[in-house]
Amino acid sequence: MTATNHYPFQDHTRPLNERVKDLISRFTLDEKIESMVQYQPAIERLGVSAYKHGTEAAHGMAWLGEATSFPQPIGLGCTWNEELMKQIGAAIGDEARVFYQRNPEVNGLTLWAPTVDMERDPRWGRTEEAYGEDPVLTGELTAGLVKGMQGDHPTYYRSIATLKHFIGNNNEVNRGSCSASIDPRNMKEYYQAAFKPAFVKGGAKSMMTSYNAVNGTPTILLDDVKKVVKEEWNMDGFIVSDAGDLLGIVNDHHYYEEYKHAVAHSIKAGIDSITDDKEKSCAAIREALAEGLLTEADLDQALFNTFRVRFMLGEFDPAELNPYANTPESKLMAPEHAALSLRAAKESIVLLKNDHQQLPLDAQNLQSVAVVGPLADIVYRDWYAGTLPYKVSILDGIKKKLSHGRVTHATGNDHVVFEAESDTHIVVDEAAEHKLKLADRTQPAAVFEMTDWGWGSYTFMNTATGKLLSTADDKHLAASADEAYGWFVKEVIRLKQQKDSLYAIESWNHQAIKLPKTQEEYATVAEQAEGSKSDTVVLKQVKDGIAEAKQLAAAAQRAIVVVGNNPLINGKEEIDRPSLEMAPEQRKLIEEVLAVNPNTVVVLVGGYPFVLGDLAERIPAIVYVSHAGQELGHAMADVLFGDYSPAGRLNMTWYQSEQQLTDLMDYDIMSSKRTYMYLEDKPLYPFGHGLSYATFSYQNFKMSEQFNDSDMLLGSVDITNTSDRTADEVVQLYVTVSNSRVKRPRKKLVAFARVTLAAGETKTVALHIPKDYLMMWDVTRDRFVLEAASYTFAVGSTSELIHDRIELSLEGEVIPPRQLTTWTRAENYDAYQEVYLDESKEGTTCVIAKQQGLIVFQNIEPSPAANRVKARAAGGSEGGKLSFYANNQHIATIELAASGDQEWIDVEAPLQAALGSEFTIQLQGTVRLSGFQLL
Repeated sequence: MTATNHYPFQDHTRPLNERVKDLISRFTLDEKIESMVQYQPAIERLGVSAYKHGTEAAHGMAWLGEATSFPQPIGLGCTWNEELMKQIGAAIGDEARVFYQRNPEVNGLTLWAPTVDMERDPRWGRTEEAYGEDPVLTGELTAGLVKGMQGDHPTYYRSIATLKHFIGNNNEVNRGSCSASIDPRNMKEYYQAAFKPAFVKGGAKSMMTSYNAVNGTPTILLDDVKKVVKEEWNMDGFIVSDAGDLLGIVNDHHYYEEYKHAVAHSIKAGIDSITDDKEKSCAAIREALAEGLLTEADLDQALFNTFRVRFMLGEFDPAELNPYANTPESKLMAPEHAALSLRAAKESIVLLKNDHQQLPLDAQNLQSVAVVGPLADIVYRDWYAGTLPYKVSILDGIKKKLSHGRVTHATGNDHVVFEAESDTHIVVDEAAEHKLKLADRTQPAAVFEMTDWGWGSYTFMNTATGKLLSTADDKHLAASADEAYGWFVKEVIRLKQQKDSLYAIESWNHQAIKLPKTQEEYATVAEQAEGSKSDTVVLKQVKDGIAEAKQLAAAAQRAIVVVGNNPLINGKEEIDRPSLEMAPEQRKLIEEVLAVNPNTVVVLVGGYPFVLGDLAERIPAIVYVSHAGQELGHAMADVLFGDYSPAGRLNMTWYQSEQQLTDLMDYDIMSSKRTYMYLEDKPLYPFGHGLSYATFSYQNFKMSEQFNDSDMLLGSVDITNTSDRTADEVVQLYVTVSNSRVKRPRKKLVAFARVTLAAGETKTVALHIPKDYLMMWDVTRDRFVLEAASYTFAVGSTSELIHDRIELSLEGEVIPPRQLTTWTRAENYDAYQEVYLDESKEGTTCVIAKQQGLIVFQNIEPSPAANRVKARAAGGSEGGKLSFYANNQHIATIELAASGDQEWIDVEAPLQAALGSEFTIQLQGTVRLSGFQLL
């Protein structure tokens, strides 16, 4: 689209910001309002084309057709390879360009990836979408991906990366209305620390806010969107709200009663692009403008940010100037991208256990292998995956390594038929679009392969047609689906056991299912009367799947059991995992195969860590891989047969059990002892764990004692491959801080490097540690500091397997004692019990007791002249009291009457004794406390 006039914004020789401002100045007010949403309209008189912000690209281009598929982000995190991430980002960006060129008004170049959320709890339903539990690993890897996606041209960008989801988003239950309680140290040192590298080092130009609230404020309204992301980290792109989240401020959080207030606050807080209902959003903007809640200048600033990015993508410049314009179609699913997908899949594979060198397998001397399990001959895609151009299953890959006839296979799933209690079979009615109905025994029963995913979730595949049972149209139960896929996974069938083999059958959303006897009775789900009961059916086993797998395993020289999760069942967006355990039927399969063949390898294919219990001790060899896309089978076969030495490393702690975790909504990793940084119990497998077929030695570990001009500490270590095969080693550097004012991590990753070494080769590996990674957030002065303390640097192959240590005394600050005679925010406590953080409408964060709780302030400067305490508090619905203690001695009490939650008042009380080094405030009832001061 070309404008007939010639405007300054069309002159590519002018400064970028000048051009953007010129364009925005030419929009009418209506055009500005209409351009505030995700689908920005065409403005033909100015030559502005329509544009859509937001195309999913988590691990390849999604939902636009066939595209190269890379491993899930949780798998990419296991590569520990920033340079690989950059190459993957470039491939995704190139394929995005091809789609954009096909339909620029719909297939935008602002890509919603990567997901940077910290995974402090593996029960999160979206664990597969992010990069692990550590902020340094996540930050460095996502910075690499962003660099690749956006390119390295000085003027033009290949695509734009939109980081997700700022911030504190690690649960799905009530995600649109819940609030995460996160104190300043957890927020600054952990949750925000993961996002910073992708902006500061990677140069990301966009970010998406999360659905949840933090400390009572919906994240779409958080001050830190502007204060930290845009100002402190100098992000000069745009912020986008998540889908439906703007209206969710009213509908879900009930933070405002009217959309006009929600839209005004969000835009002023830094939201530049609204992903929501256009008609309602634009109407709310018009109301806000009319009532003075918003100004046209507010819109100008937001539009400046979104259109500036469009200019950076080259949209308004001659194509010949932009190296990314006219990207050839051949870049989509290019052979080099397939090769990169294979490399990424191989690099992501983690060898968890390998007793007695069960692996690698010897293809030449292996006479027979049984490959069993429900995930052996299938490749799953997750919700944010694209359409895979081809699929290589693990069975396919193994068969290519071995000559025909040496591989046997069974899924381990039972084959069943359904019978009514009256002994009438259920058959597939071919004439009625595969809808099921009851028929007498003169007709053949439909046989289904039943996969038990645990926790009442089943899928049933018609063995004759390969189609899955589904309630896709919410009316009929039909064997009509090619895969279990969709926002609502309607291929999940629920069975509720009544007695013996008698089950009530329900749909994915627990709706009753009736099974008709005639074609006129096909109302099976949605058309039933409310409260109607399901039909009961008898599941008659016609093939014992585990018995078949056990027979094959017993007859084979080696057995490979492939189990794991379906990424659309029992854990996905909007659904947190019911358990860390693997499905009980899969566990039973492993146990039965082990009983007949001790030479068993278990391959876990999953989007998250599993709890294995005693199986972890009994299985001789265990390999983990995420859902790794189109090249899954080739990658796994290369590792199993030794053509590639595994070097993936865990990016999350694998826990012994869920007993090592606190409540899903507990976001305080420090007090709850979450992640490898604070976990005191022994994990199943530690962060950074992963075995190799090679062996390595570490020598000459060195650390500089001063920071260089780039604020880096420089470390190095010599690594020698002491084996007879080429292999990768992942060098990991951790720090432990002694003599700190506060509780610091047991250990914390500060640098890592993945290095390839030929047999016998030695390389010196450089390890650069930014000062940022050694600093802590000082709650007494609200800033990061490098403490003067003892820093022990430990280099190793995992967080637990350490080869050498160096202790340094780094020059830094000594944090002075607290001055409680200055105003102290309640959230800046040093310790607490049974309280949580919420919002004060006065623009601060307040502390509330769950019933009765306390907050503790330590290392107090003596204040002998102080004789009163002043607090800013609200009584809440029931009132209560604040009790003050010095070194456990009661010194003051303030009673507060019931009032509104946000009716803030100043209250005072005399001190009855002198202060000590520790100051404690006990909160009782519904009292809220935002801050206090000694007078």
